[in-house]
Amino acid sequence: MTQADLASLLATGLQSLQLELAPAVQARLLDYVALLAKWNAAYNLTAVRDPEQMITRHLLDSLTIIPLLHGNRIVDVGSGAGLPGIPLALAEPERRFVLLDSNGKKTRFMVQALTTLELANAEVVQARAEDYRPSEGFSTVVSRAFASLANFVTITEHLAAPDGRWLAMKGAVPETEIEALPAGFRVEAVHPLRIPGLDAERCALEILKA
Repeated sequence: MTQADLASLLATGLQSLQLELAPAVQARLLDYVALLAKWNAAYNLTAVRDPEQMITRHLLDSLTIIPLLHGNRIVDVGSGAGLPGIPLALAEPERRFVLLDSNGKKTRFMVQALTTLELANAEVVQARAEDYRPSEGFSTVVSRAFASLANFVTITEHLAAPDGRWLAMKGAVPETEIEALPAGFRVEAVHPLRIPGLDAERCALEILKA
């Protein structure tokens, strides 16, 4: 696929999601995909190898949750190669993002990506979620395919601001995990996610502390 084809695929996907992003932002999203594909060859950051698939499975998948973000301070827990945090930070320049991961190889890539993309509204923190002690709580604590819901809220409980919420991106609705949520947490809403070009069940669970 040529760069023009990739640009067209992204533009069509954004249109399907009813997201209006400036051409400059779309260009930076494509730069991120190119950087990820380049580093992936050596560092095995993601199982998705093909840039075309990266646009669908990584960019569009990440961007579907923009309408669900709450507040201006967001932490992406277990960010890995910067997903969903980097696409979200590119699309939402008014918000602040912390990309949290304990894996040195992955955090090195994310630091390089932020530098290359000149992404000033995001920072990378290399730490385990339970060890990270920010000076201020986050309005949204997000994760993409990270741990069980119970584990997710338990190890990140201290990261949420008093009015904060959790946003867990999953495949099919994880009924068993919902039932296993610890006392004091409740699923406020289950949002079906429809990713253009992806024929798979996806959802985001919005979790609040009771």
